[in-house]
Amino acid sequence: MLDRALDVVFPRRCAGCGSGPWPFCEDCRAALVVLTPPWCERCGRPWPRRVATCRDCPSAPVGGARAPFAFEGPARRAIHRLKFSGWRGVGEALAKAMVAAAPLPAVRVVTWVPLGRRRLAERGYDQARVLAEAVAREVQLPCVRLLRREVASGPQARRSGADRRTALRGGFAPVPSAAPAAVLLVDDVLTTGATAAACAEALVAGGARHVHVLAAARAFNGAAYTRTGPRPGLWLPGGVLR
Repeated sequence: MLDRALDVVFPRRCAGCGSGPWPFCEDCRAALVVLTPPWCERCGRPWPRRVATCRDCPSAPVGGARAPFAFEGPARRAIHRLKFSGWRGVGEALAKAMVAAAPLPAVRVVTWVPLGRRRLAERGYDQARVLAEAVAREVQLPCVRLLRREVASGPQARRSGADRRTALRGGFAPVPSAAPAAVLLVDDVLTTGATAAACAEALVAGGARHVHVLAAARAFNGAAYTRTGPRPGLWLPGGVLR
């Protein structure tokens, strides 16, 4: 009720540009780069033809991964507003697109990549948890904290995949309660997959057997996808992308 009242007093603006109608104005909708087949069946990275696995797949024990958007343009700006400007409603704006990115495997619970204590204190909330809770509502599954961050690894954006894996080794641990057999792990951006793999290792140590990763956007090194524009029928709050 409070959120609805605030929307009346302070109408939400476009998550992409900050000035158009919520959740994405027409210009930002047109600029979203939607990741579509043909792609890697395991991680959803677009390729000229369908492949079973690819060089950009997250390492085991991640079983699969998907993201609806490339991490650029309106999607990048929306995620930055979620992470750094307190726009928690962006989680709602992205969750339906995340769920629609591809058929999800049979999972029992949704969890998230946790922030470290310092960053959580600075921001006041965990952006991955915001996304995970919104996704859980969409798929009607419980959203449960299954991981804790053991090491503050620092910013990862400029690190190579090998450096990320080194920095994140032992960085996560399972919480005392046992993880279900199949877990959906949510994060804001999937890049090298090093963070997802480190989390998956901790989830498996906690009892999980299958871990599928779902992110709001995918960042690539180099020209890694074909710019085809939004896919008709990909649902976002406020309408269908056309």
